[in-house]
Amino acid sequence: MGVLAGLAVAVPFAVGSVLVVATGPEPEGEVAITFSDPDIVESSGLVVRGGRFITVNDSGDTGRVFTVDARGDTVGTTTWGDAVDVEAVAPWGPGEVLVGDLGDNLVERDSVELVAVPVGRGDREVEATSYELTYPGGPQDAETLLVHPRSRQVVVVTKGVFGGDVLVAPNPLRADGVNRMRRAGTALGVATDGAFFPDGRHLVVRDYTRAVVYAWPSLERVAGFDLPSQPQGEGIAVDARGRVYVSTEGARSEVLRVELPTRVREALAPPEPEEPTTAEPEASPAGTDDEPAEQGGRPVWPWAVGGVVGLAALVVLVRSLRPR
Repeated sequence: MGVLAGLAVAVPFAVGSVLVVATGPEPEGEVAITFSDPDIVESSGLVVRGGRFITVNDSGDTGRVFTVDARGDTVGTTTWGDAVDVEAVAPWGPGEVLVGDLGDNLVERDSVELVAVPVGRGDREVEATSYELTYPGGPQDAETLLVHPRSRQVVVVTKGVFGGDVLVAPNPLRADGVNRMRRAGTALGVATDGAFFPDGRHLVVRDYTRAVVYAWPSLERVAGFDLPSQPQGEGIAVDARGRVYVSTEGARSEVLRVELPTRVREALAPPEPEEPTTAEPEASPAGTDDEPAEQGGRPVWPWAVGGVVGLAALVVLVRSLRPR
């Protein structure tokens, strides 16, 4: 939920020892779609896959996921039952997303839940596979769920005011037991969503006004950039081509495509491959005392000696045949 939205906009906050303050002109975003479904009133997570937009409502809704086409129309809804406080959604397997029932504004839930939900065209009700998570050190509030595009490592970022904990789950997740998360580092404060880039080497985490890119798995800060103004921005997604989209709560809200600043694109560029060395070993000079010159892969000196000896023998033979 957006209970800290006003605080995040009004007060700069610390990320570790780095003070983050929005600077420069406010960026603009290109409207990708506008949600037309009146049931999508608190979009609180976003996945963009195959030209479709997948989102979930914030707390107060039943457990359901919306699949929306490129015109903004809902083409499929998947429900799975009750939920406590859904806050995030991330890509999972083919035709599936992982929903994060992570919200805990009062910081009192002993465990939280992830739910693997099939998505696509058509309405359906399913018995979804769920995974129970616990945090190190006790309950935490979180709204950010990420899944690595290749390893399927699950990552959660907590919603701390002065910096969030980056937590990783056991991989693979267990559906028949408790998955105890461990702390891997920190990210920006008041995090509301995040996503991996397709290369798996970078991830992005957002708050209400700004986003920061981190290297994975070092979590080294790569670059930060301001986001377009939205009433309560709680979604961010990266598609298969590396394009970034952001969403916000509210009825008939817009999903914006964000143009990354040049410096961010340069930081995300893959490293240039090193040119292979083609130096050849130096050849020894011909006719040196250390190594005889070669001809056709064989030493020259045996042929030279043989030629001299043969010529001397021929001279002796010719002389012996001359009349005396």
